[in-house]
Amino acid sequence: MKALVKAEAAPGLWLRDVPEPEVHAGEVLIRVLRTGICGTDLHVRSWDAWAQSAVKPPVVLGHEIAGRVEALGSGVDTVDVGDLVSVEGHIVCGRCRSCLAGRRQLCPNTVSIGIDRDGGFAEYVAVPATNVWRHRLPVDPDVAAIFDPFGNAVHSALAFPVLGEDVLITGAGPIGVMAASVVRHAGARHVVITDISPERLELARSMGAVTRAVDVTSTSLEDVMHELGMVEGFDVGLEMSGAPAALHSMIASMAHGGDIALLGLPSTTIEFDWDRVIHSMLTVQGIFGRQMFETWYAMSVLVQAGLDISPVITDRFHFTEWEQAFATAASGHGGKVVISWE
Repeated sequence: MKALVKAEAAPGLWLRDVPEPEVHAGEVLIRVLRTGICGTDLHVRSWDAWAQSAVKPPVVLGHEIAGRVEALGSGVDTVDVGDLVSVEGHIVCGRCRSCLAGRRQLCPNTVSIGIDRDGGFAEYVAVPATNVWRHRLPVDPDVAAIFDPFGNAVHSALAFPVLGEDVLITGAGPIGVMAASVVRHAGARHVVITDISPERLELARSMGAVTRAVDVTSTSLEDVMHELGMVEGFDVGLEMSGAPAALHSMIASMAHGGDIALLGLPSTTIEFDWDRVIHSMLTVQGIFGRQMFETWYAMSVLVQAGLDISPVITDRFHFTEWEQAFATAASGHGGKVVISWE
């Protein structure tokens, strides 16, 4: 089969012929239809310091996966051949304190699909049946492929109550834009999103969920709050960019007792304004991945209730065009990029 492989400990990826994966007990074989490109994949492609510490080539990349179940390993009775499924990319141990308490997203022994074991930039992938989410109602395979990052958005957006609240989102990348749609759907009053990319701010506006999409190079949050009649600050903050300036502006713009969810990964250590955090009694919550599988259930319900996240997919490529697909994703100007394996 064809697969996109990190074949060497060096910058780049390679489209190779590799054996189809074996299906062991408790696993399912998936014929991949679509795979989304994640920022993690870009790090591995460029072979930066994080990738060098986390990845041991050779490995097939890709963890944003949608496909049809092709075969079942022994003992699997939760899905059927032919089912359309998405894949939860974090394989947990099931035995640690967190797993046994139903907090699988906190498992310290997590194995990542597409990093620690072969992933879904391939015609077929084998994963544990416990990591498969079956779509019981029809859904576009493109949308099914981005359920993984959609889950990051939902997990962050619903970390704190947002009904009637004013929400600030820093970072109008695909996850930030989807989070804006979620908090609006959940009843937020004002939804303000910030970025420095005109294309991504326009994408946020086109989704129809934001009150304001703000270019922070030319407009201050203080001016936006004044324009909206906000006198106490934002109630909930969702930091999606990993940029130090974005976090600093968020902390400075929060109401007393406000809540901040941090999803964006910074490339360097960020100093907090601890005085403001303490004296404003802010709550700061780190977010990683998705709640398994409460977030997945919420995602399906949101889509079935009419939340349309498909506009966040701005570019689609065939796997033979993978170099152009990765270049588009790395540009940082568009939304999600999806690769087809059909």
